Amino acid sequence: MSNQDNKITALYCRLSQEDENSGDSDSIVNQKAILTKYAEENGFKNIQVFVDDGYSGVSFNRPAFQELLSLVETGKVGIIITKDLSRLGRNYIEVGNYTEFVFPRNNVRYIAINDQFDSLYQDGNELAPFKNLFNEWFARDTSKKIRAVFKAKAERGERVSTQVPYGYKRDPDSGKLCNLLINEETAPIVKMIFELCAEGKGPKYIANILKDKKILKPSMYNYQTSGKYGVITDKSEPYGWNDRTIAGILDNEVYLGHTINCRTTVVSYKDKRKKDRPKEEQYRFENTHEAIIDQDTWELVRKVRASKRRRNSAGEVSKYNGLVFCADCGNKHYYSRGRCLDPKNYNLTCSRYHKHMGEEICTPHSIREVVLDEIVLDEINKTIYYARNNRNDFVDLVKKKTSSQLTKDFNAKCSELSKAEQRVKELKTLFKRLYEDNILGRISDEQFRMLAADYTDEQKELELRIPTLQKEIEDLKSECVNTQKFLDIVNKSVYVEELTPSILRSFISKIVIHERDKKYSKAATQRIDIYYRYVGLFAVPNDSIKEYEDYTIENAKRTA
Repeated sequence: MSNQDNKITALYCRLSQEDENSGDSDSIVNQKAILTKYAEENGFKNIQVFVDDGYSGVSFNRPAFQELLSLVETGKVGIIITKDLSRLGRNYIEVGNYTEFVFPRNNVRYIAINDQFDSLYQDGNELAPFKNLFNEWFARDTSKKIRAVFKAKAERGERVSTQVPYGYKRDPDSGKLCNLLINEETAPIVKMIFELCAEGKGPKYIANILKDKKILKPSMYNYQTSGKYGVITDKSEPYGWNDRTIAGILDNEVYLGHTINCRTTVVSYKDKRKKDRPKEEQYRFENTHEAIIDQDTWELVRKVRASKRRRNSAGEVSKYNGLVFCADCGNKHYYSRGRCLDPKNYNLTCSRYHKHMGEEICTPHSIREVVLDEIVLDEINKTIYYARNNRNDFVDLVKKKTSSQLTKDFNAKCSELSKAEQRVKELKTLFKRLYEDNILGRISDEQFRMLAADYTDEQKELELRIPTLQKEIEDLKSECVNTQKFLDIVNKSVYVEELTPSILRSFISKIVIHERDKKYSKAATQRIDIYYRYVGLFAVPNDSIKEYEDYTIENAKRTA
C-alpha cells in the first residue's frame, strides 16, 4: 500500500441556515450520501466525514473545516471531496486561495462533484473562478433578502434573535416566533446576579461567586439541555463565568420584559464580527414577556454600574462607593484607612483634597465611616418611621421642600458648568500666550514647564468634571418628585438593622459632606446632607423626632 493510500479521504459537508431554505438537496444527510457513494465508486480509501452544520460559506472560521485544515497542514490528508464548490465556501477569493494554493502546496487533491472540478485534471477547471464568483454573488443576494425579512420582523415587534437569553426558555406553543417564558432553573441565577450587583459587587466578583457555587455558565447550560454549543464554548471549564457575560446580563433590558430588536449588526455579509447599533436604529417594544427583574432593581443596578469602583491602597471598596460627595468642590470622597488597622478609624475624605494634598485646593471634609454609618442608619430609620406613620404630612413636606431644592441644585450645577467651560477656554488662550512668550524669550524654559504643567493639570480636571456636571444637569432635568416610589421602598422595611450597599442604594441618592465649622477639629460641628431617591433632601421635622425616639426605646425594652 502506497503512502498516498494511507492518507485521509475527507468528505466535507456544510449547510448554512440560508441553505436550509433551498430544500433537501443540500441537506447534510443528502451531501453525506452523495459523497460516500462517489468515494466508494472511485475506490477512495480511509474515508472520514467532516460536517459544519449551520455555518455560513462566506467565513472559513468553521470548527470542522479548521480541524480538516490542521490535518491538511500536517500532511495527513490526500483528497478532499465536496458536493460542489459552494459547499467549500461562498467567498471567491478564499475558495480560490484554497483550491489553487493551499491544497496543491500540501499535495491535496480537491474534487467538487457537481461542478466537475478535479484538481488532478487542470483542463476542465477553467470555469471554476467564475463559479466561485457566482457563488459569492448568491451569498450577497441571500444576505440582502434575509436582512430585509429580519428588518420587517423587527419593526413588527417580533423577536428576531434566535438565541434565547439566559434565564428564559422558548415558548413551545409560539411556532416560528421566539416567544419567551421564564426558565425556573436559570431565572433565580439572573436574580442573584442583579442582587449582588445592587449590593455593590462588580462583574468579576460576581463571576467568581458563580464559579465557586459551581453554577454552569450559559453556553454549557445550553449544551447540557439542548446538545448544542457555540463556536467559543470551552467545555473544559463548565463553570467558567467571565465578567463580560455578567456585564451583558446586567445591561440587557430583556430581563425587564422588553424586546429590543437590532441591538447589534455585522460589519458585512463577509465579516460576521458584531458591532453595536446606535439606539435610534434599534426597535424597542415594552412588556412583551414576563419580567425577571423589577424596575427599581434595574435602576439601582444602573446607579451602581455608573459609579466607578474606587479601591483604596489595600484594595478595599467602601459600601459608600459613588454615594458620598464634597459639598465645596463636588468631587466624590475617597475611602482611606491610612496606616490604621482598626475599622473604627477608616475615613472618607474629599478625593480632590487627597489628590492635591498640601496644595490647599480643597479641604479634607473628612468623616469616619463608623460615624457616617451611625448618622445614616439613624436618619433612614427616622425617615421610615415618619413616612409610614405620617403619610400625608410626609407627602406634603416633600413636595414643598424638593421643588425649591431641585431648582436651587439645578441653578448651582448650571453655574458651575458655565464657569468650568469658560475656564477651559481661558486656559487654552493662556497656554497659547505662554507658548508664544517662551518662543519670544519673554519667559524661561523652566518657567514655561512649571506654568504649563499647572495649566495642563487644571485643564484635565475640568475636562473630567464637565461631563459629570452635564450628566448631573440632565438627571436633574428628568428628576421629578415621586413620593409614591419612595413610599414603596419604605413599605418594604419597618426598621433597618444594618447598613449594606444594597440598603444604601435602595434609599439614598447621594450624601454631601460639609467641612467642619472649625477645620481639622474633631469636636467641631459637621453638616451632613442626605438625599433620598425620588424625594431628594429630606429631614424629619424636630417635633416628630421625640416620637421616634420613644418608639425605639419602647422597642428596645420589648426586645430585652
